[in-house]
Amino acid sequence: MTTPDASDGAARSPDRPSPDRPERSAPPSDVDELRADIEHTRAELGETVQALAAKVDLKARLQETADEAKARVREGIQSAAVEARTAAVEAPEKAQELASRVRRNPVPLVVVVGAAALVVWFMRWRRSR
Repeated sequence: MTTPDASDGAARSPDRPSPDRPERSAPPSDVDELRADIEHTRAELGETVQALAAKVDLKARLQETADEAKARVREGIQSAAVEARTAAVEAPEKAQELASRVRRNPVPLVVVVGAAALVVWFMRWRRSR
């Protein structure tokens, strides 16, 4: 029986080694070596079966994805809570700093308030026309 090789399109016989399995020089001659080889092959096969079973276990994969999403949401909530607490502590300090800057130099505030008043007056004047 031959199977097409995905890499080069040539047929591969069962005697020819696959790319992911090393080539053997000769079959084991000792019974103990043969048993060890069988056990090793069984272990590899068991791991492969477990990996395939995990891939097709949709319920477990969905649960894992949901758990990961919950963890990300929890982390985001905790981060937002820390930021909110920090902002709540810093807000009064920043307000006091801004008030002292305005007291030292009120010109920028007067200009901003004047510009806002001018915009409001212009909008009302335009509506009344």
